[in-house]
Amino acid sequence: MDIATLLGIIIGLAALIGGFIWEGGQLGGLLQVAAALIVFGGTIAAVMISFPIAKLRTVPRALSFAFSSKTPDPSELIEDIVGMSTTARREGVLALEKRAAEHQNPFLREGIQLVVDGTERNMVQQIMELEIEALEKKHEGYAKIFESAGGYAPTFGIIGTVMGLIHVLGSLTEPTALGPSIAVAFTATLYGVASANLIFLPLASKIRTRSEEEIDRMELMLEGILSIQNGDHPLLVRRKLDSFSVNARRLLHHDDVSTGTSFSPDSRESEL
Repeated sequence: MDIATLLGIIIGLAALIGGFIWEGGQLGGLLQVAAALIVFGGTIAAVMISFPIAKLRTVPRALSFAFSSKTPDPSELIEDIVGMSTTARREGVLALEKRAAEHQNPFLREGIQLVVDGTERNMVQQIMELEIEALEKKHEGYAKIFESAGGYAPTFGIIGTVMGLIHVLGSLTEPTALGPSIAVAFTATLYGVASANLIFLPLASKIRTRSEEEIDRMELMLEGILSIQNGDHPLLVRRKLDSFSVNARRLLHHDDVSTGTSFSPDSRESEL
């Protein structure tokens, strides 16, 4: 699980509740079942109306994706691909079949298998790019669900507040009860705005960020696959792939400076 996402939500809630109590508020004043029912019930209903059932079934997977902490190190992928490039230069692409079949990344595994099967370069690129596009659309669908909820929640908060004020205005014969009743009415607005800006919209943003990271890794792998198929020098493959990863570039720079070696084909002849 991604600790940053969970910790962010916890810190946000703690800040809101802590600030309220710091100013002399009572915790019980924030716990209003009617307001929660209007805001969260209404938001869920609006989202259900907005999306087909097939999309709504992806919510558990979307949450899992947002809270997932599985972020493979790009430098490891680069080393794997450069190693495959070296093998292909020495023994031919057919020698990659077993190694590719054992790789844990399905995208790289499928791409190398297409190369081993002799698929034309344009066709390999087209198939892989279609997979990238499909994944990007899937993740965007995840984000839109939470983004939609983030748009509806404040509106239902206002609706809940208006409904509460209607109830307050109907009880003007009891002036002593006006203050507490108005406070309860505005709790709905608090629920709507807080949930949108602390949970729904940040989750949509996190999903898009994770999607961008995954798309970047897939584009890195695609470039590596095409380079292997093209028979590029392993050093050239490394240089291409490093451009996709800032971390990999920093690691490479650190290694070169610490060893005092020059970054030339002769210094990396061992890769051949």
